[in-house]
Amino acid sequence: MNIKENDLPGIGKKFEIETRNREKMTIVIHDDGRREIYRFDDDDPDEVLSTISLDDAESRQIAAIIGGMVYKPQALETIEMAFNDLIIEWFKVEKGAKAVGHTLGDLDVRQNYEVTVIAIIKHTNEKLLNPGADSIIQANDTMVISGERKHLKRLVRDFLSRGGE
Repeated sequence: MNIKENDLPGIGKKFEIETRNREKMTIVIHDDGRREIYRFDDDDPDEVLSTISLDDAESRQIAAIIGGMVYKPQALETIEMAFNDLIIEWFKVEKGAKAVGHTLGDLDVRQNYEVTVIAIIKHTNEKLLNPGADSIIQANDTMVISGERKHLKRLVRDFLSRGGE
């Protein structure tokens, strides 16, 4: 995630945010406590798709919800459980990643990355436990993968995120 911060003299601060999926939004925090959130069109960065205005109390409540202070999900996309150097991670395949449309056999993750794919939770919520080499990877599928952290990071960088383009 990329965040740019700018002072707005007489108004407050502006935060321009670009997510890992290259979605863009801007948050303006006014000196009077108001917050404005703007969501922009991915194809036209000057086109505002939606806006929302919040007062200080509403902003703090939403921050608590998003930050997990109100409810902590049982299974996060990046949950990690450490067993010495072995970890298990849930990773959502990003739109535009190199792996999209390919099979596990095409990627040969076990041989090339020393990573095991434990399961794939399809974007349709179908669960593939112990998926075979013919299992096709699609955008927004969640892959449950296991291995050493350095190997998982390399697999994610090379094939599961848009950074692998």
